[in-house]
This record gives sequence, structure tokens and C-alpha cells, in this order.
Amino acid sequence: MLSASYLCSSCVSFFFILLWLLNGCFGGDPYVFYDWTISYVTASPLGDKQQVIGINGQFPGPILNVTTNWNVVVNVKNDLDEPLLLTWNGVQHRKNSWQDGVLGTNCPIPAGWNWTYQFQVKDQIGSFFYFPSLDFQRAAGGYGGIIINNRDVIPLPFAVPDGDITIFISDWYTKSHKKLRKDVENGVDLGVPDGILINGLGPYRYDAAIVPDGIPYQLINVEPGKTYRLRVHNVGISTSLNFRIQNHNLLLVETEGSYTVQQNYTNMDIHVGQSFSFLVTTDQNASSDYYIVASPRFVNSSEWNKVTGVAILHYSNSLGPASGPLPDPPNAYDTYFSMNQARSIRWNVSAGAARPNPQGSFKYGQITVTDVYVILNRPAELIEGKWRTTLNGISYLPPSTPLMLAQQFNIPGAYKLDFPYKLMSRAPKVDTSLINGTYKGFMEIIFQNNDTTVQSYHMDGYAFFVVG
Repeated sequence: MLSASYLCSSCVSFFFILLWLLNGCFGGDPYVFYDWTISYVTASPLGDKQQVIGINGQFPGPILNVTTNWNVVVNVKNDLDEPLLLTWNGVQHRKNSWQDGVLGTNCPIPAGWNWTYQFQVKDQIGSFFYFPSLDFQRAAGGYGGIIINNRDVIPLPFAVPDGDITIFISDWYTKSHKKLRKDVENGVDLGVPDGILINGLGPYRYDAAIVPDGIPYQLINVEPGKTYRLRVHNVGISTSLNFRIQNHNLLLVETEGSYTVQQNYTNMDIHVGQSFSFLVTTDQNASSDYYIVASPRFVNSSEWNKVTGVAILHYSNSLGPASGPLPDPPNAYDTYFSMNQARSIRWNVSAGAARPNPQGSFKYGQITVTDVYVILNRPAELIEGKWRTTLNGISYLPPSTPLMLAQQFNIPGAYKLDFPYKLMSRAPKVDTSLINGTYKGFMEIIFQNNDTTVQSYHMDGYAFFVVG
């Protein structure tokens, strides 16, 4: 048995999802329907009331819980005061990117309008999340989890857990996403966040000198002697976080659609956009509750020490509240720890996933590379009067007509297929410059981070194979 709650009666919200399956009517793979209204709602994640982006009045948004090959239909009503797009982080949209929910493929949903997304989670399993992709809106919420379950004919590579819970960890600013957006455009650093949230809630009062009274926090109820699957997502905007649970191991079993070789970790660095799936066994004596912690990484200011997300793991037979110091994080400046931890994660090549054949049955070692790109990012530069970041010296300019529409209707001049293979010796510029990929080819991408902060890369519709 597993439940999640938080200790603030005024923060309780309810939502309703219209969901039904059409097996017999349509035949083939099932359909699942969601009806979402996205609007501003009032919440108090750090104690003071502020405007956040909710879905059906809920912050964070509802879990999209489906199974391999299901067809997903999400009708989205935009009740914000600005355009909106939702993107489905990690969903591959096989052979069809029309529903990807980014400016490259979709027109934004105008304020007051609706749009119905329809896509199939073809040949996928795993833990992902969705979020608004425009104008810094993710800094205000609008995100939620995606669970893609195995089909019944394909067993999990571990015993079926006793419960399943999604955990969102994120940096959080009390300043509105519109003001944050303006700051970034003006070259103002985001600075230290006002807090770290766990499932949209602030920290448990682990230290009265740091955490003020009255902040609602996440309480996760568990039974002793059980094993739970925790799907942990960093849905923040800029901060790498270390996740850990006091006195409990984290058995890593899956990350973003791939089952892993099962290894225990006492803590895990989770960078922006990353998702990990752990098995946690409630094998402690429950002399007290236990801290769940998400703390910033790679920061060099004492102010960051006050910014830590803390939730509570509560056994049903617990004898008292959590107390004492938080479990220790890794050394804040030890980047090698984080890199070596990432290197330790291995694909489980003997497990089936979306299909019965093992994940590692394809001979990736025999790939012929058709294109090699060295993609270099560097600190923001002043281009045409605005501070912009670049890749290979180019800051992307979304065209007035989305790329897929421009291609479909042969609209000339909407984009250029001239993105350089490496940084060129020229002034940085703003342009709609695209990589001209080879159909059914294999591309090697070398990322070079010349900035002073950690960078996370995501390629919509694709899974990476890290080779070096």
C-alpha cells in the first residue's frame, strides 16, 4: 500500500480525468483520452501565495499512465494569458513529430484556444515527464509524469513492486516566470533559487533556523517490509540536484525508457531533465521517519546551503518524526564523482522491454557513422541587442511558420539546412539553421561545454547511446 499526502489542509486539491479505453470499438491498440485545462492557480510552495501553472487545478499536473503501444489523446484547453505548447519529454513519436509540442513542429496554442494532441507510445516503456516548452513557463509548473508500462506479455526484469510513486524535484523561484524570462533576456543571472521543491511542495522543517514554520511538505506513507518503485524526475530549469533517502539504498532499475543493470546507490545526481527509476525497500526499524532530500550540486555560494528540498518517508509503524542532520551529500565541487556515477550506469542487455527481444540484441558496435558534429556551447553573448546563448555560434530563431509545415507545403526561405559541423570563425548570429541529417544514417555528436555551468541536452524523438 502506498499513499502520498502533505500536511496543509488549505492546499488540498482535487482533479478529475476523463479516461476510457476503446478496445472493442476501434480494435488494435487501445486508446486513452484525457481532457486538460491549463490555467494559473494559486499555491504556496514556499509558504507565501503565488501564481503557478496547474492542470485541472492541480500542481504538479496529473500522471499520464499508459502501456506500450497505446494511443494517447490529450485535449488541451489553454486558459493562460499567453500561448502554450506541451512537449512529451522522451516520447519518441515514431516517424511523426507533428505532436511533439515545440516551436519547431507545432503552432502555439493561443490563449483561450484548445488543441488535441494524439500520439502513440510505440515500442516504448519507462519513466518520463511532460512540460510547457515556451517562454520559461516550466519555471511556473505545468509539468507532470508519464509512465509507460510493459505489456503483460513482457515481464519486468525485477519483482513487481508493492507500490509506484512519481517524485518531481526542482529548483523554484518566487519571482514569476515572466519576470525570470525578462531577466534572462537582459543578461541577468538567475541566481540562487528561493527553494527546492519536492512534488511542488517546500521543505520539511528539518532546521528551525533555516526553514520557516508553516510550509507544506511532502509526506510519503509506506508499509514496512515492502518494495516501492520511485520514479524521480528533475523538472527544474537550471539546477543539478542530488537525491537521497536517509538510511535507504536506491536500487537503480531504469532510466528514461531503458532498463539498467541493477546497482545500489546511496545517492544519485539527477541533472535537469533527467529521470531515474529506483526500487526502495522499507527495511529499516522505523524508530523514526526518514528524510527524503534533494540538494543542489556544483554551487559555490554559502547561500546555496540554505536551499534544500526535504520530504518525509513515513513508515506505518514509525515511532516518531524525523530528526537530526540530513544525510550527507557528495562533495559539492566533486564533478568527478558525478561523472563516474554516470559512467557506472549500464544497460541491461538481457532484459526485454517494449519488445520480447532483449534490449541489447542489436549490434550497435557495427554501426557506420554517417555524420559527425562537434556542438559547442558557451556563455550568453550580446547579439542584435539581446543576450543569447548559441550552439556553434548560432542562436536559433523559430520561424513564423513551424518547420514541419514549411516542409510539408514547400514554403521557401523558412529555414536553412546549413548548421555547421563545428564552430566557425565568424561572429555569432541569430538564424534558423538546421542540421541536414542523413535518412537512416547514424550521427555522432560530440558536446563541448565551454560555459561555466552544467548543461543538459535533450534530442526530441531519439535515445542517445553514450560512447565516450
